Amino acid sequence: MRHATLALALVSATALGGCSEGVLDPQGPIASAERLLLINSTAIMLVVVIPVIVATLAFAWWYRSSNTRATRDTDESYEGRVELVIWSIPALTVILLGGVIWIGSHQLDPRAPIPGNVDPLRVDVVALDWKWLFIYPDQGVAAVNQLVIPAGTPVEFRLTSATVMNSFFVPQLGSQIYTMGGMTTHLNLFADKPGEYHGFSANFSGDGFSEMRFVVKSVPAGDFETWLDQVRGTGTALDDAGYAKLAKPSQAVPPATYRSVEPKLFERIIDRTVAGPRKVGIGGAYSPPPHQAGG
Repeated sequence: MRHATLALALVSATALGGCSEGVLDPQGPIASAERLLLINSTAIMLVVVIPVIVATLAFAWWYRSSNTRATRDTDESYEGRVELVIWSIPALTVILLGGVIWIGSHQLDPRAPIPGNVDPLRVDVVALDWKWLFIYPDQGVAAVNQLVIPAGTPVEFRLTSATVMNSFFVPQLGSQIYTMGGMTTHLNLFADKPGEYHGFSANFSGDGFSEMRFVVKSVPAGDFETWLDQVRGTGTALDDAGYAKLAKPSQAVPPATYRSVEPKLFERIIDRTVAGPRKVGIGGAYSPPPHQAGG
């Protein structure tokens, strides 16, 4: 018994250890709402699962071959009350579970803005092979595999992929969302307090997939302005040549920053993905894709 208790404790500790820095350790209102939805859905399903497990074990024990007191009527007959219980409880559970998930999912629409006391921070996200490019269009800077945001400020993301489909996910902040070439998806997140949170790609995208990770640094508003000043004073510019170099496949890329960004870079990346790399220049003059060109 002592060894069994120790083994159970070790298994429990291992399982709970995986909850830290994950979906069960939320650091923002979106992730907190998603955890509540997960817990409520699990509790509703357990209302059916637990009684079924208990009844199965009880029936197996009572009707064991050695129990001479167990009897069974061999006459087949329809029992309406039994049928009502068997079908009504699962049906009501499915209706309740479906309603809870439907309402919760619509309330957690990734595109829905998050109310805040300050204007949201806009960040453009580009999935590359195998790294993440974060562009701050209003601040005119960019970063690779490092996302710095002010705590207590809603963040509006526009996301796309310059390569194959990928998936952007920061478990402690909430909602996973896909990035697709030539398309834009939207996501709103919020960090309650300063801290560092791990993000990664949740969709297999090739050899460097396992290293496609980044760090989200939530900092006080003053520290965010300080970080912007530091970025603008160091590093290189993300121009046509810089982006061409960055877009080449690479693995385990260390975090880096760019002091300036080519105007409309995010839009140009989308157009280039749609039309092909020879149709649209990132740093040069814009050439519309064939389906947009007049003539």
